[in-house]
Amino acid sequence: MFTPEFRNRLDAVISFAPLPKEVILQVVEKFVLQLEAQLLDRGVTIDLTPKAAEWLADKGYDDKMGARPLGRVIQEHIKKPLAEELLFGKLAKGGVVRVSIKKGELNLEILGPDQPRIPGDKPPLLTAD
Repeated sequence: MFTPEFRNRLDAVISFAPLPKEVILQVVEKFVLQLEAQLLDRGVTIDLTPKAAEWLADKGYDDKMGARPLGRVIQEHIKKPLAEELLFGKLAKGGVVRVSIKKGELNLEILGPDQPRIPGDKPPLLTAD
């Protein structure tokens, strides 16, 4: 948008109000939809429960940094665990990844392409627990 030279000339500090929880959840949904779009050609879909979305929002939001850390949280807790499964595991031929919360931690349940989907899953990204 603007060159680094121009941005470096700006010296005013602008304070922003903290993001409301609903907005952070929308950002979580956007990131997960982008990840799902990347996985679509491999036949992989993601089912994210509302509790998992809230967990990601809580871990990925910082009062000082806003939602910037969210990308790292998704990378660490969803993308990295999926990489091995995509290459050599249950997702090598596609499938469904159900992201939920178990014992206070993010849990990835992988349903291969030959397993039936859980009734009621999708179309909405945020499915009920």
